[in-house]
Amino acid sequence: MRVIGVIPARYNSSRFKGKPLVDISGKSMIRRVFEQASKSKLLSRVVVATDDERIFNHLKEFDADVVMTSPNHLNGTERIAEALDKITDSQYDVAVNIQGDEPFIEPEQIDETVRVLIDHPDAEIGTLKYKAKKGEEDNANRVKVVTDLKGKALYFSRSVIPFDRDSVKDIQYYFHVGLYSFRVPVLKKIVCLKPTPLETTEKLEQLRWLENGFSIYVSETKYESCSIDVPEDVDVCLKLNRNKL
Repeated sequence: MRVIGVIPARYNSSRFKGKPLVDISGKSMIRRVFEQASKSKLLSRVVVATDDERIFNHLKEFDADVVMTSPNHLNGTERIAEALDKITDSQYDVAVNIQGDEPFIEPEQIDETVRVLIDHPDAEIGTLKYKAKKGEEDNANRVKVVTDLKGKALYFSRSVIPFDRDSVKDIQYYFHVGLYSFRVPVLKKIVCLKPTPLETTEKLEQLRWLENGFSIYVSETKYESCSIDVPEDVDVCLKLNRNKL
């Protein structure tokens, strides 16, 4: 199985303009993501898909694999699909969407996401979850996920799920990790889907896939991701990952 990792990187983030180029202790964020992803054992290739020449030229400075894509994409999934259309030298079975704002992503997390599709032949999309600490589940910025007994996703939500009706209080909640592995034919289908009611309500793209009947399987990881959404997150992630510098 040939697997490609694609890192979407756009310059004009609404909350942090120029985020991919921000300095993280001597290296740009996008460089750190690229270097971490390149340590994956299951990826045959890692490429950055960007819409900005500044990011493109910066990546070329250290010989990173990068392709230019349209600035009009609504999300990273669309950008990855275009990148695959432009990469014609090889055929890939699986594409992994690697978030461009997680400079300390663990390579093993990427491999875990790929293994979801290996372990579940009927899975069309793979992703991860990790255990939420007590009291954190109320945060609407942290997406929760529930699955069936085999690990197939039932729902993703910004609300607390499941609801503890009888105040049992020992329920284990799970946060979703925004890392996806797609079987390439599935990726090409989902980018053609129109927005759906649940997706529009929760502002979660993966609900569009569930509403259209695609099977998403979820594996548990021990790694908690640290994403940089606003400038203040840089120091937070640095403090949590000093040992990786």
